[in-house]
Amino acid sequence: MSLNDTPSGERLRISFFGRRNAGKSSLVNVITNQEISVVSDTLGTTTDPVVKAMELLPLGPVLITDTPGFDDEGSLGELRVKRTRQILNKTDIAVLVTDATAEDSEYEQELIGLFKAKDIPYIVVRNKCDLLGVGTDKNVGDGTEGNDVADGSVPDANTIYVSALTGYHVHELKEKIGSLNPSNGPEVRLVGDVISPGQTVVLVIPIDESAPKGRLILPQQQAIRDILESGAYAVTTRETELKELLDKMAPKPDLVITDSQAFGQVSKDTPADIKLTSFSILMARYKGFLETAVMGAKAIDKLKDGDKVLISEGCTHHRQCGDIGTVKLPRLLKERTGKDLEITATSGADFPDNPEDYSLIIHCGGCMLSSRELIYRMKCAEDAGVPFTNYGVAIAYMKGILERSIEVFPDLLEKYKM
Repeated sequence: MSLNDTPSGERLRISFFGRRNAGKSSLVNVITNQEISVVSDTLGTTTDPVVKAMELLPLGPVLITDTPGFDDEGSLGELRVKRTRQILNKTDIAVLVTDATAEDSEYEQELIGLFKAKDIPYIVVRNKCDLLGVGTDKNVGDGTEGNDVADGSVPDANTIYVSALTGYHVHELKEKIGSLNPSNGPEVRLVGDVISPGQTVVLVIPIDESAPKGRLILPQQQAIRDILESGAYAVTTRETELKELLDKMAPKPDLVITDSQAFGQVSKDTPADIKLTSFSILMARYKGFLETAVMGAKAIDKLKDGDKVLISEGCTHHRQCGDIGTVKLPRLLKERTGKDLEITATSGADFPDNPEDYSLIIHCGGCMLSSRELIYRMKCAEDAGVPFTNYGVAIAYMKGILERSIEVFPDLLEKYKM
């Protein structure tokens, strides 16, 4: 897999914010070394977020986003600003681009307040510093002395003076962005930390009408790679051959991981002394919301007639006749609760601004979303007092096998039983 093939959910997202004509697009073009954004002296040239996948050392594969001006006006401008605010929810590193020749305004202060509120590491870039003689033969400093060159009214910020026109300090800007890497914490594994070298893991991968033709979905690929990197053995099969495979295996496998849609049958065919979980449960832990999802599943049995349930898919795809979000999950909910529920299905970037209208939110595993965006959606639900779970956890709960499915995480199992 090349760097350009790295899934968007696995890339750091670096977003450029600021007022119109601060030079965001020019700076993005210089950093990416490509003309990905239209540049013009006309206010509001960037009308929609522009995204570019690239490698930015030392961060590796990233997504660069150029956003519309935060001071856009009019009815369309308000919609653009709203979209810019939404970009914040999926941003790992924020770059606030200001015009070094102009004083800061309430827009810069509001953006910095949003960065801090959402705990987004950020850097303030004073662009167009060439107009102040910085980075030219008139320059007497390196442009980082704060009030020596410009007003410097943005306090407590990592500030750098840059010229997108001359390329001054662009390399230093990249270095500063790299130093803000929010992923310097402990490495997060999908499954490698719950298995040992030499163990055998069976992955159950259904091949049905909803499976993508000719390939495996991302969580399946990631699980196989993580197992191999752990020095363990990965064995794959369909649910229709699982029982026969297990009967032949000696010694028995140490873990079975299944697609959520086959949870019920796989649980029946897997002996009780073999640990069992699902790709979706592992993905919820990988993205950082498994405990919330496990506790949120209990709300399924509290649903009443007329309650609204949101089933949210992180990616956009053509839904098949056996689609899990619009067909299988609604059917399971009806069978489990016996209630007349109002079910809404969303996909892609569509996540409601009014989660308080729902009694339960069931999200997909989120393999195509960043952890930050998934956690944001989870927190929106929590702030509204709405239980939040995911596909695999909800299915395991409704099949009566959730406790078995989280035995691989003893601490979580103990909390769930309390």
